Amino acid sequence: MNVQICHDNKVCLVTGAGSPNGIGFAAAKIVGLQGAKVLLVATTDRIFDRAEELKTLGIEAKGYIADLMDREQVRNLISAIIEEFHTIDILVNNAGMTQVGIPEDFSNFNKMSDEEWDFSIGRNLTICYNVTRAVLKHMIENNYGRIVNVSSVTGPIVSSPGTSAYSAAKAGVIGMSRGIAIEVAKNNIMINNVLPGWIASGSQTKEEAIAGQNTPIGRSAKPEEVGHMIAFLCSEQASYITGQNFVVDGGNVLQEYKGPKELYY
Repeated sequence: MNVQICHDNKVCLVTGAGSPNGIGFAAAKIVGLQGAKVLLVATTDRIFDRAEELKTLGIEAKGYIADLMDREQVRNLISAIIEEFHTIDILVNNAGMTQVGIPEDFSNFNKMSDEEWDFSIGRNLTICYNVTRAVLKHMIENNYGRIVNVSSVTGPIVSSPGTSAYSAAKAGVIGMSRGIAIEVAKNNIMINNVLPGWIASGSQTKEEAIAGQNTPIGRSAKPEEVGHMIAFLCSEQASYITGQNFVVDGGNVLQEYKGPKELYY
């Protein structure tokens, strides 16, 4: 059976969509090609380049600059969107992990400063809270909504040295989502989580690329492979799915041995 995913006349807000080869922009492009109006948010003016790129594909798109860790900026952003577009039907919470101009920190827990912990929790959990909190009331008023949070396999399922704060934040996103899901299901609002593994994005490190080669599929995911899962969960076809987690990792969490294949398989 051929199921056509369609987002006609829906307004979709995607955070963290500034990178041309990241998950956020990939998801935005797919949802836009399926008929949605796509609103993109990032911290730098490169977001306007992403919006222009979508427009060349025939997608109605607009870019916004905002620091989503700043709640006043979030409230102003959502108010401006509602004033112009009157609704936000779909929210993709992708912002987190990396940010232009701010390097990632991978300190072990016992060497981590309080500031490093607070910043990682803020960027990877509190941003999701800030935006969801501001958008949700409008979805409740409209009795419709789709929220997809980009969590990670890191935290909810696995972890690595130096990622305790990131792991805590991404696991926290899932706990928060489950609580919200119970509260707003009656309002026809579905909230789910996508958990990517190794992704061949612009921010992928050499070590992460090698790790991707040792998945059962033998490579990292392309951002659009995660984007298609996000797009489905944003759709009408996902109308009876809420509070769930969808792993997109090439089967990596299935295998106990994760070293070079020639030594085991």
